Amino acid sequence: MKHLPNILTALRLVLTLVVFLAMLGLASQPFVMWAAGRGIDPRIVQTTLYFTAFWGFVVAAVTDFFDGWLARRLKVESLLGAILDPIADKVLVAGAVVGLAILGSWMVAAAGGLILFREFAVSALRETLAPKGLKLPVTLLAKWKTTLQLVALAAQMFVPGWGFWDLPRDMALVHQAMMAANVVLWLAVAVTLWTGMEYGLAARKALKGS
Repeated sequence: MKHLPNILTALRLVLTLVVFLAMLGLASQPFVMWAAGRGIDPRIVQTTLYFTAFWGFVVAAVTDFFDGWLARRLKVESLLGAILDPIADKVLVAGAVVGLAILGSWMVAAAGGLILFREFAVSALRETLAPKGLKLPVTLLAKWKTTLQLVALAAQMFVPGWGFWDLPRDMALVHQAMMAANVVLWLAVAVTLWTGMEYGLAARKALKGS
């Protein structure tokens, strides 16, 4: 049981690859045509790829909660887990952002660019401070930031797949759902950038204090 949290974190990394490949398959018309040439209904191929990407992402996102919770519950927190967990989070978010961008979502491409810029910038700050023995403690808002990012990306994956869910073909309803998904996405961007600014100010203060 003591290795279960790290196993869940590793599973998140594996699922990220599965999600990205499924989204790449959805964006690849030659792949769909290749399947059709072998007697496979293109609709079945696209449906399978979509649900693989969506549910793979959802399961991976859920493991983000359970690996940390189990580590604390079982009192098996480890250095390996502390290193892998944030890496797995960033890889999952980056994989979903790139996958959605490949599928043609300029909105996610723009928002995702801002999110990834913040993530890389904070990582660079941590690496700069580490040799000086300085740390940037994770804030409560930063923890919720990751959850908000995952919810926003799941919404961005859900709405474009409206037809796969056999939901009412009401374009007004689809438009409202897309607007709600975009609001959540840009809220995630705002919180992400805000926490990045907080870390920047904390780093500046720590460097002055040293």
